[in-house]
Amino acid sequence: MIDVFGDEVKKHCFDECFFAQSQKIPRREKKMNEILQALILGVVQGLTELLPISSSAHLNLIPWVFNWSEISPSFDIALHFGTLLAIVIFFFKDWIGLIKGGYNQVVKKEKTPEGKMFWYLVIATIPGGAIGFILDHFLGDALGKMPLLIACALIVMGIILYVVDKKAPSKTKYEDMTFKQTFLIGLAQALAFIPGVSRSGVTMTTGRLMGVDRESTAKYSFLLSTPIVLGAALYKLKDFVFNIPFVVGVVASFLTGIFVIKFLLEYLKKGSFKVFAIYRVIIGLIVIGIFFTRI
Repeated sequence: MIDVFGDEVKKHCFDECFFAQSQKIPRREKKMNEILQALILGVVQGLTELLPISSSAHLNLIPWVFNWSEISPSFDIALHFGTLLAIVIFFFKDWIGLIKGGYNQVVKKEKTPEGKMFWYLVIATIPGGAIGFILDHFLGDALGKMPLLIACALIVMGIILYVVDKKAPSKTKYEDMTFKQTFLIGLAQALAFIPGVSRSGVTMTTGRLMGVDRESTAKYSFLLSTPIVLGAALYKLKDFVFNIPFVVGVVASFLTGIFVIKFLLEYLKKGSFKVFAIYRVIIGLIVIGIFFTRI
C-alpha cells in the first residue's frame, strides 16, 4: 500500500516536472525568435536607413509580411541609435572640426568653412525636427500601419529620385554648399515622417535637385541626420527596454551602418542613384501585390 502510494506520488511529481519543462521550451524558443528578429531588423535598419530606400518602410513592412509582432516606437528609435553611432564614429573628425569651428565662430569671431557648415546644420535641423515632433504628437506611428501608403511612397519617391538624379548637374561640392541649399535640404527632411519616403532619400534628392554632387549630398545627408536622430533617441529614452534583443538590434544596425556609409560614399564617386530608384519601385510593386492578395 505504501509502495503504491509512493509510486503515485512519484508519477504526479514527474508529470508536474515534465509539464514545467515543456512550458520552458516555448519560452526559450520565443526568446530566441525575439533575438533573431532583432538581429534581422538591426541589419535591415543599418542597410536601409543610410541608403535612400527608407528604413521606416522596411521596418514596418517586414513584420507585416512575415506576421511578426509590430515593433515598438522605442525599439525603432533604438535601431536608429545604432546607425547614429555609426555616423558619429565614421565622421568623428568631421564633427570635431564642425563643433570647434562653430564655437570659434561665435566666441572668437573666427570664420571658417567648418564653422559656417556647423551653423548651417543647426539651422537646417530646426524645421525638420519641429515638424516631425508635431506630426509624431498627432499621428504617432499610425502611418506605419498602412502598407499601401508605404508602397506608393516608395514608388513615387523612387521615380522622383531617378529623374532628378539623371537631370540635375553636379556643380556644387560639400564645402561650397550655400545656406539656401542646406536649409531646403533640412526642410525636405520633414517629409521623411511618411514611411516609404526615406529621410536619406528625400534629402539626397533635394540636394541633387539643387546641383550638389552625389557624394557631397550623401555626406551632408548623413551629418544632417545626426542631431535629429539624437533628439528622437533622447525623447524616447524613458521608453527604452534594455534587454538582449535591444542590444543585438543596436549592435547589428551600428556594424551594418559603418559598412554602408563607406560603401555608399565610395560608390557615388562614379555611380548614380539609379539602382536605388529601381529597387524602390520593385519593392513597392511587390508590397502592392501582397496587399491585394490578402484582401
